[in-house]
Amino acid sequence: MSSATQAERAAPGPAPESAPGYRARHTLPLRVEAMRQLRRRRTLVVGAVLAVLPFVLIAAFAIGGERGGRDDRITLIDTATASGANFAATCLFVSAGFLLVVPVALFCGDTVASEAGWSSLRYLLAAPVPRARLLASKLTVALAFSAAAMVLLPVVALAAGTAAYGWGPLQIPTGGALPAGTATARLAIVVGYVFVGQLVTAALAFWLSTVTDAPLGAVGGAVGLTIVGNVLDAVTALGDWRDLLPAHWQYAWADALQPHLEWGGMIKGVAVSAGYALVLFALAFRHFRDKDIVS
Repeated sequence: MSSATQAERAAPGPAPESAPGYRARHTLPLRVEAMRQLRRRRTLVVGAVLAVLPFVLIAAFAIGGERGGRDDRITLIDTATASGANFAATCLFVSAGFLLVVPVALFCGDTVASEAGWSSLRYLLAAPVPRARLLASKLTVALAFSAAAMVLLPVVALAAGTAAYGWGPLQIPTGGALPAGTATARLAIVVGYVFVGQLVTAALAFWLSTVTDAPLGAVGGAVGLTIVGNVLDAVTALGDWRDLLPAHWQYAWADALQPHLEWGGMIKGVAVSAGYALVLFALAFRHFRDKDIVS
């Protein structure tokens, strides 16, 4: 039996509360966990990649020449240079399917497994930090960093796009336009929806992080299963069964960039994503509660 497990089981339940000055809710404060994660190199690398991506796309549009949609159809990418709002929407369109999956899986899948890989997890529990408190702190910080990654990309894209293409209305590929102020508010809705949609990946990565001591296994497993979901959604033979896949609703946010905002698809997407996420988060807490920590 590990030292962490021995420390947790050596005394009756209320004994730790009787120790002078000990308060379970004061262990592993969020600010401490946040600073630990912020100083890690992978956090800085993810932030740098997301901040640089809009400038890479601006350069690509500058040297890429004329853009034409398939079968002469106008797509969101074809209107990317119409305004800063168009460019921000395009950045979300090209990154929501995969690029934004990676930081979410990284922040949520690496958080517990990395502690086990460093052999520091049992010492945190022997401090003593209650297991539920440890998981809640790490999950809260991981989701906060994931949300920051979601916000960073469109904010930088909107600023860079405005500098390159000007501040103006968002040109809708199917016709019409949204005023700049309205477009900004709609983009905020899009970012919120994309974050909720990524909760499935976050929960899957977090659950795997409590199961394995290998951070790359948790991160890679979450990304891999997310890709599998995207592949299954492309199988039209599944028919209505695809409605149960989170990937089926990942671009429902396009309804927010229409003259009349439509909520139907986004509500269904939120319901599916939140349902899967709650189950996976519950599995993570349940598994970690009874797990024998040996690393």
